[in-house]
Amino acid sequence: MKKTLLAMSVALAFMSCSKQPTFVEAYITTADKTMTMAKDSILLQTNNDTIKHNLITLDASVKYQEMDGFGAAITGSSCYNLLKMTPENRTKLLKDTFDPVDGVGYSYIRISIACSDFSLEDYTYCDKPGIENFEMHELDKRDLFPILKEILAINPNIKIMASPWTPPKWMKVDNLKDRKPFDSWTSGQLNPDYYQDYATYFVKYLQEMQKEGFNIESITIQNEPLNRGNSASLYMTWQEQRDFIKTALGPAFEKNGIKTKILVYDHNYDYDVNKPENADQGQYPLRIYEDAEAAKYIDGAAYHAYGGDKSELLKIHEARPDKNLYFTEMSIGLWGDGYDFGKDLMWNMREVCIGTINNFNKAVIMWNFMLDDKHAPYRPGGCDICLGAIDIDSSDYATMTFNSHYYTMAHLSKVIKPGARRIKADGNTSSKVYYSAFENPDGSFSVVLLNEEDTAQKISVAEGTNVFTHEVPAKSVVSYIWKKSI
Repeated sequence: MKKTLLAMSVALAFMSCSKQPTFVEAYITTADKTMTMAKDSILLQTNNDTIKHNLITLDASVKYQEMDGFGAAITGSSCYNLLKMTPENRTKLLKDTFDPVDGVGYSYIRISIACSDFSLEDYTYCDKPGIENFEMHELDKRDLFPILKEILAINPNIKIMASPWTPPKWMKVDNLKDRKPFDSWTSGQLNPDYYQDYATYFVKYLQEMQKEGFNIESITIQNEPLNRGNSASLYMTWQEQRDFIKTALGPAFEKNGIKTKILVYDHNYDYDVNKPENADQGQYPLRIYEDAEAAKYIDGAAYHAYGGDKSELLKIHEARPDKNLYFTEMSIGLWGDGYDFGKDLMWNMREVCIGTINNFNKAVIMWNFMLDDKHAPYRPGGCDICLGAIDIDSSDYATMTFNSHYYTMAHLSKVIKPGARRIKADGNTSSKVYYSAFENPDGSFSVVLLNEEDTAQKISVAEGTNVFTHEVPAKSVVSYIWKKSI
């Protein structure tokens, strides 16, 4: 009996002294869709010096940009479709998407200031001439506000970016030389005579949104300023944005105590310089930053990936490391060879997600959150073959298809928390393995990894004295998060 008691005491003492094992959470999505955010647990072990191949080593002492968040555009069309769902189904979807603990934790969304090409109609908040006639539109009150309030109830820390597609038509002219009135939602330029009124328009918008409980984290000056052809649009050169910010918007924000971040550009990497009228628009943000009076009001620049290459982000960062970078739009659709889940999962994660982040981008937002099976609602002249991150069946507003964009954002937002810092990561992996690593505000580490190889890859990740090894499936995306073993 004494021997048994002694053995039990020794065992209990050993158990109390031994460390509890630490596990890495892994989330896996494969190109063939056999796994979508499938969860796995991997034992975190003491570093093994015998691991020589397919080893990624993290160095948290070398830190890069702070991450703001990841998500999708909550367009008027998205809101319309969401509100067609039953309240129970909608709440479940929004919790699965935005809940930072029990869901995937989308953390940054983009909305339009008035209409976009995915709205139910064309409108601004001041369609009657005279800035004194400013008023929030009924469609926003009916559709956008309820959805934003439901999202904020789930994730009160969600960041919101807002972008205009067009100013009120009475502020538009056909060109800056003749300044003839331009009564069209599409194209035109902002009349410099109305710079102050348009600055007031932004101020009133932000104040009204604040009254509704919506704190707008950032605004862009104009969606796709070098694209005249969108269903609602405005042509706006870097010279115009510079002058508008310097003489009107920046001072108006300062006077009214508005802290919302001002972002310039919001268009393609290549500045559409193949069009003759854009020949002098290359490196659009840098040209604006050259003016110190304008630059002092500007947080950074936003980009889309419909033209050019992500390497442009690194060039902009290296020229102005004091200014931030944001990725604000990429759509999927039926153009070219048509949409393919696996191909876009690979491309989007390589080029837009890991690719832009490793070039100093701090937020990624897809276009757009939800459309129906007919790619609708969309505006005449807008995209009629676009897909949403989620497509919902309009026959029942319950059956949903989750597309590649939903999962690429989920892989980022699930493990990279707002305020995380990208850290140094080096490895000797295959050239078709891409990754980025982070330290979260709570001290946890995360890695997002893409394996584009046709075969599974046994990959190890080491940080300090900790290491884990995982067999990454062929053609897959994997996100990892773990706390340092003590």
